[in-house]
Formats: sequence, C-alpha cells, structure tokens
Amino acid sequence: MGNPKGFIEIERKESGYRPVLERISDYGEVEQTLDEKDRKLQASRCMDCGVPFCHWACPVGSKTPEWQDAIYKGNYKEAYQILTSTNPFPEFTGRVCPALCEKSCVLAIHDEAVTIRENEASVVEKAFELGYVVPSKPSFRSGKKVAVIGSGPAGLTAAYWINQAGHEVTVYEKDDTFGGLLRYGIPDFKLNKKIIDRRLSILKSEGIQFEANVNVGVDITGAELKKSFDAVLLACGAMKPRDLEVEGRDLDGIYFAMDFLKQQNKVVAGETIEKSDRISAKGKNVLVIGGGDTGSDCVGTSIRQKAKSVLQIEIMPKPSESREENNPWPYWPNVLRTSSSHKEGCERRWSLSTKSFKGENGEIKQVEVVQVEWKKVDGRMVPVEVKGTEEVLDVDIVFLALGFVSPIHKGLLKELDVSLDARGNVLSDASQTSQDHVFAAGDVTTGASLVVRAMKSGRDAAENIDAFFSEA
Repeated sequence: MGNPKGFIEIERKESGYRPVLERISDYGEVEQTLDEKDRKLQASRCMDCGVPFCHWACPVGSKTPEWQDAIYKGNYKEAYQILTSTNPFPEFTGRVCPALCEKSCVLAIHDEAVTIRENEASVVEKAFELGYVVPSKPSFRSGKKVAVIGSGPAGLTAAYWINQAGHEVTVYEKDDTFGGLLRYGIPDFKLNKKIIDRRLSILKSEGIQFEANVNVGVDITGAELKKSFDAVLLACGAMKPRDLEVEGRDLDGIYFAMDFLKQQNKVVAGETIEKSDRISAKGKNVLVIGGGDTGSDCVGTSIRQKAKSVLQIEIMPKPSESREENNPWPYWPNVLRTSSSHKEGCERRWSLSTKSFKGENGEIKQVEVVQVEWKKVDGRMVPVEVKGTEEVLDVDIVFLALGFVSPIHKGLLKELDVSLDARGNVLSDASQTSQDHVFAAGDVTTGASLVVRAMKSGRDAAENIDAFFSEA
C-alpha cells in the first residue's frame, strides 16, 4: 500500500460522462477519463484490506489491491500483468462490468468505494499506449484441437486460455464478425467496437483461428465437429428472448430489444440497412418494456435516433435509493440504478404490467397497462393487479427488453442431444456436458448473466478441457 492514509486524505473522484447535449449526437463512448495524476490518487485510496472483499466479489478473482498499488507507483506494466493474470480482457470489463468489486469494497460501507472499474480500464489503455500489450504465443503445441462455438465473452476467454495451454483453437461465429454479445448486444456508446477489434488482432497473432459466417449445426454439423476436433466447447449464449404473450403482440412496431440494438451497431459499423428493414425510433413515442441494462441500452439508442419521447416501464417495484437492512454490505446492493442513458432524458415507471397492445391498420398505437402489487401466494411472490389502475399509453414503437429464456435448442444443441436442466440451459458438470468430448461455458449453461461471469465460466472450461486432455 503506497499511501496508508490515501482513503482518508483523498475523496472518491469519478471521471463522469461527456456533456449530455454532446454525447446524444453521436455513438462515441460516453465515459470520460481522469488524468494520470488523479488516477494515481484514486488508486492510493485502496486500503490493502486484510480481507479483500473486492477479490471475493469479483467472479474472475481480480487481485485488486496488488494492481491498485502498482498504479499508484506508476508501474503500469506490473499492474497490467497482475490484472491479466486472472482476466485476459480487462478492456471489456473495465467498460461494461457493473463492478461487483466496488460494491463489496470496504470503503463502500460509506459509499466511497475505490474506483476499481475505472482504474481497470485505465491500466489496460496505458499498457497499450506504452507497448506492454503484445501477443503471447504458446511455447509448445500439444497436437490437440478444440472447436469453440461462439465468440462472445465466454468463448473468447476460453479460446485464450485453451490456446495458452498449447492446444489449437478454432472459434466459430454465426455472425459476420466476432464478439458476440460484446459486438452486437452492447451499444458503441458503452463499448467502442475498435476495442474488440484491437484484442481480436492480438488473439489471431497468438495462433487462434477464427471462422465467421458459420452457423454450426447448419453449415457444419455437430458430428463433423466431433470428428475433426478433440473437444468441442459450446459457448453460444442464451439467445432465446423472453416474449410477451398478450393480445396484439403480432402488431407491427413491436421488436425484441436485441434486434434493435444489433441493427444499430451494424449501422454504426458502416453497414447499410434496407429502409424497409430499418428499425427507427426517430420522431416516435418509444416504450421500452423491461428495466435492466438491455432496456437502458434501448433508451440510449432511441435518444440518439432522435425519438420524440422515451418511457421505460418495469413490472418490479421501484428499488430503494439505499441498502435495506436485509441487504447489508458486502453483498450486491439491490438499489435503484440510474445509467448514463437514463440521465439523457427518459421517464421511468415501476410496478406496471402490460395487458395488451392495440393498433390501427396493423401497427402499434397504444399499450394497455395496469399497476401491480407483489404479494406472496403459495409461498412465492407474484404480481397481483390493482383493480381500477388500468391505463392506456400512446406509443409508436415498442422494444421488449425482458431478458432471455434459454439457449436456442433447434440446430446444434438438438443434434448433439446434450442434456438440459429444468430451465432449458445446457446441463454440465465441471464444464462437461452429457456428451463425450463436448463441453459448455457461459450463458448457455446459466442463462443470461454478466459478462464477467461468462468470462469466469470460459476460464473454468479451458482449465477443465486442459485437464481432460491430460487425463486422456
């Protein structure tokens, strides 16, 4: 610990966001950066606690106190080495992770946690600037070949560690480029896609093979993969969206959130979308159903498309502003979260359930909603409609951001005949599925979760595959 009194002498200072009127006019990253002096001061606030709860809360087990100290001392090479010893892609988590580490930081007891996430992003950017980030090629090759299906955070992380263990890796992606959720599920104003491309270039230099536009299960069968590779890793995510089965669902103008976000990311990347296929919020009254991060991303994207108004509704009750007594530190705080997108101009409402969609000439025009109260029925909490609270909202376009149900079973999963759990996710034990030589990692096994948890799962899968080869 470079400065034992840092947490006393230095206040928490965040970099903040670009001005609203500036950032809503483009898709550049909204977050600003501190200068090097301020960043070192923020790193000095780390107390090097006897029990580092930040390390405990981080799914990838980041050794936070150690690399904070390296930042304070100006040793960015050491900081980067420590950081990447548990997480090969800190440039991703440093931008999009909800920072479970910060919520469990001892200083968070007084809402003054170390700026761990921002410090993480600064380390990797400084490392790139100083030339410390270079390809790390394996010193030997085992002769074993692994196919990774999916290039999202779980797939890329697994591919990195499997390759570092000396095995040959080929990553298959059904889309035209790589990154999965990072590429198409997260807007550029949160994660510039050049950041992904920069890392992909390094992974390719390290010997990982990438195959785009390959829908495994269609273009290549599972049987062909098992014949050509010593192991197959399923990292294809949980991409079946949760729908809203109510009257009027078939009206035009109602879209799944991911279809909207993916298309806009393609437009930002320079692709041309046919006018008839374009999903546009320009000049429209937008309704986003779902209060999570994906819903927030729809809000920010709609605002940048110059929507007339944006309303986000959520069936759950409004969270409290601060921790409740039954939600103590160091656990994740179930409190109200306000994103940069919400601060750009958005109305938010809670405890509203959607009853039906209404339209004219086949197009959405109104949505009927009702207030709900959450009550315990047969031992479980369920939403109960409050009589007399029905109302009709005038809307022009609706985005369903209700999360995801499970992986898509049709195609590869069905062909491989892997066992599924009660929720429809791939069942696995130590990453091993019910089929020999077939492993799984990330959301395909857990359902939709955090990027950092998918990365942890990918790392575990890589270790289990390496162990499988060693035991064979």
